[in-house]
Amino acid sequence: MPEKQDGGRFRSEEHLKKKVEITGVFKKGRTVGYSGIKLFFLANEFPYNRIVITFTRKYGNAVQRNRARRLVREAYRLMKGGLKTGYDLVFLIYPRTESSPSKREDGLSKTAVQLQILFKKAGMIRQEA
Repeated sequence: MPEKQDGGRFRSEEHLKKKVEITGVFKKGRTVGYSGIKLFFLANEFPYNRIVITFTRKYGNAVQRNRARRLVREAYRLMKGGLKTGYDLVFLIYPRTESSPSKREDGLSKTAVQLQILFKKAGMIRQEA
């Protein structure tokens, strides 16, 4: 039976918030990277994924960080229905690369492609029967 969709919004429990949990994903999780973004992921005991978006030191100013965070969050929201669940995900965004999520032209579609490649590398795309 498919899960009830709530318009794709992020519920509070879908956010990874505790520092100890985020650090655990960095230390114990697996990593894949592609063009300005790294994805750290670790299995959890929940029937849904929890995410956090973070940046390396000196990543632009607050406006650039917030734009990049919005782009990654929206791209993830659009594709989360096709992903395997039960993971903690940490997106680490690198500064000022040519294809970083904060790049102005065609930002959302470029970010969506980046995340699609990351999830494919991580083996997280759900296979339809």
